[in-house]
Amino acid sequence: MFLDFLTLLRKRGLKVSLTEWMGVMQALEAGLCGESLARFHPICRALCVKDEAKFDEFDQVFLEYFRDVSPAPDLVERVLQWLDNPVMPRDLTAEELARLRTLDSEELARRFRELLETQRERHDGGRRYIGTGGTSPYGYGGRNPAGIRVGGGGGQRSAVRVAMRRSFRNLRDDHVLDVRQIGLALRALRRLSREGAPEELDLDGTIAQAGRNAGEIDLIFRRPRRNDVKLLLMMDVGGSMDDHVRVCELLFSAARAARHFKAFRPLYFHNCPYEQLYADMAMRKGPKTADLLRELDPSWCLMIVGDAAMAPSELLETGGSIDWYRPNAEPGVVWLQRLQARFPRAVWLNPMSPDAWWSATARRIKQMFTMYPLTVGGLRDAVSKLRGARAAA
Repeated sequence: MFLDFLTLLRKRGLKVSLTEWMGVMQALEAGLCGESLARFHPICRALCVKDEAKFDEFDQVFLEYFRDVSPAPDLVERVLQWLDNPVMPRDLTAEELARLRTLDSEELARRFRELLETQRERHDGGRRYIGTGGTSPYGYGGRNPAGIRVGGGGGQRSAVRVAMRRSFRNLRDDHVLDVRQIGLALRALRRLSREGAPEELDLDGTIAQAGRNAGEIDLIFRRPRRNDVKLLLMMDVGGSMDDHVRVCELLFSAARAARHFKAFRPLYFHNCPYEQLYADMAMRKGPKTADLLRELDPSWCLMIVGDAAMAPSELLETGGSIDWYRPNAEPGVVWLQRLQARFPRAVWLNPMSPDAWWSATARRIKQMFTMYPLTVGGLRDAVSKLRGARAAA
């Protein structure tokens, strides 16, 4: 069932496995979706989509496949509509009540199913059909000594309309991040190595040693595995970056809260790194850039965050710094080249959309650093780049 829908999901890039699709089939077989497309939609999405960032893509494919489907209200909703606004029953005489025959539960259920297949309209005050206010054993608001009571209100929702609303579009990879998404992406930035004292039990080694010792237990310990990644985060602040303060603060918060880095160091600059970097931008305190380059070895990962938008003189000329009181003795591009040479594992994250990277300075910086948008997908790609690059020996 719906094999062409599975084919379309895969064709549109959603990696739905056969195991996941069999889960959908089992849900249908168990009756979890009933006859309702609105119930099928969230169940199918929950079983087929492993990454919440793909919810919007699933909704678009669902809309594409079911757009022209105009299902009648499902069976339960039709019955509930028949029973809406019941007609109050009339009083029955003792003789009429005596004539009402009591049916056993099996016969009631059989006749109820037959009526569901044949009845096409509402009935009020009747004796046989599903309705209200009569003597029929099916419905509500009537008079019958034994029957099946049915009542309530219909949902009247359409899964196609739900998909059209695309309520999960804010989870797409091309939208800005939240702290959780940043943390998940940064967690992938790891390179595990064994270091320190041998304090972790090596279970496989212990079992192997016991086998060699004819069953005598001899505990084997090994050095624990720890992430040896060190991250240097340099962030542009002030000026045009004021428009991106929130997302930059989220990145800073997530990186600072991450506990898996061997070392983490945040520093600030304005527009372009020059001779001075800042640990406290407000107080203008921080290390000399030359001292930092001597202090940190090439194994550090460098992540620069900035819009790369500035006057060309700030990047290419001596004394071009926007800070009147701190004219730069060397062009900013020279310091960027030194950072690039010192830290081979380096990326640039730009909070602006890629279609805005048209300025002369942005184009020049893109020639030096691989530039990614500061989005969910962009950060993931940047982390993959840092993981794949090798530090200089």
